[in-house]
Amino acid sequence: MATSGTNNLEKNFTVKLAKGVLDSFESLRVLSKNVNTQKLDGKFNPESGTTTLFKRPMDFTSTRSAGGDISSGTRNDLVRGTAFGEVQDYITTDVDFDEVEQALKLGNDEEEIYDRMAQRLVTDLEVDFASYMMKNTGLTSGTTGTAITTWDHVAEMGSVLQSIGVPDRGMWCAAVNPYTQTSLASNQRSLGAGDGLVTSANSTAMIAKNFAGLNVLAATTLDTFTTGAGADRAGTLTATPTATYVAVKDSMQITVSVTAFQANLVVAAGETFNAVLGVTDRLNLSTRNPVINGSGAAIVWSGTVVSTVTLDGSGAGNLVISGPPIFEAGGQYNTVTAALASGAVCTLGGAASTTYQPNLFWHKNAFSIGSVPIKKLFSTDTIATTKDGIQIRVSKYADGDANKNIVRVDIHPAYATLDPFFAGQGWGRA
Repeated sequence: MATSGTNNLEKNFTVKLAKGVLDSFESLRVLSKNVNTQKLDGKFNPESGTTTLFKRPMDFTSTRSAGGDISSGTRNDLVRGTAFGEVQDYITTDVDFDEVEQALKLGNDEEEIYDRMAQRLVTDLEVDFASYMMKNTGLTSGTTGTAITTWDHVAEMGSVLQSIGVPDRGMWCAAVNPYTQTSLASNQRSLGAGDGLVTSANSTAMIAKNFAGLNVLAATTLDTFTTGAGADRAGTLTATPTATYVAVKDSMQITVSVTAFQANLVVAAGETFNAVLGVTDRLNLSTRNPVINGSGAAIVWSGTVVSTVTLDGSGAGNLVISGPPIFEAGGQYNTVTAALASGAVCTLGGAASTTYQPNLFWHKNAFSIGSVPIKKLFSTDTIATTKDGIQIRVSKYADGDANKNIVRVDIHPAYATLDPFFAGQGWGRA
């Protein structure tokens, strides 16, 4: 009987390990459970290469006329943008097969093996994905660099989404630093709103459910950025950026040429790039009316720096910004009240030489995450798939040169920004 049991374990080793890791992987996810994984599910194949495309919805303008004569008007264009799903690096954990096999045979620490392997995969995935989210947001709530200390600051994130015209309040989320719970703990009206019977990491992370339309989560995986040295964080545009819908419809990013910032300033990915009040203000993406805050003032456009850039000795360089200020006369897709123009003054949020960790807020359809099909090795492989389409491969194979048996567990994710105007960085206010 002992021999039979041993042979059965060897035969089904990867299946057993895959099921155990998959169950733990599912229960440990937080951020990746709160975006639209279905968008990327099944989209990648050998023919798709490193990207896959998603069509953005079209929009139209309307005219008003007393007699119905629209002959002198401008026709709407049938222009459709596409969002790109981008393949990321493999995330892998591996161990000598003999050690895992022995533990599973004896039943020792079986759950810990599953949990620790899954925890490393989940942590790396969500740290990587949180960094991607931070750099591809298009909105800002509060004042960059100011900590969230009251529920009013949390509610402002929901207000930003609503005022911009983001639909489906039940699909809004926010992720905050776990220490933010301490600041919010004095107000108990929404704390602990999650289902206490569910023990998944996602449920445990829930601070408040449907507060100002947001499911508020505590997340340890939020990314940070460090601003460059130098006090001069204001500059001007050296050219009028191309911000037509046709120019930005696929990337939803804009390149701005700037000067007069601090010489040799390092502008970090994740920093907030702001227009100055009166230059260009945000529009509601549904009504196309200006967005007005609670004090009656217009909300100034801002975007997020996508990749780190070092400016030259004149404080000049090119910055790529997520969440572009689109403006065309009578444009169908305008996001601002006026175009950014050469000579306009713009600023970077926060202070110099400071490390920041932005909170995030988003609609579930702002981002998507999924898996690239993982090729089969010359080994014993088992592929397990989560309910929302993320694949985990468990492979048992030999390293003949080292005379070792090895087991490895892999995921191969892909990310997409479906709409940067459905997501933002959340801060408090002084």
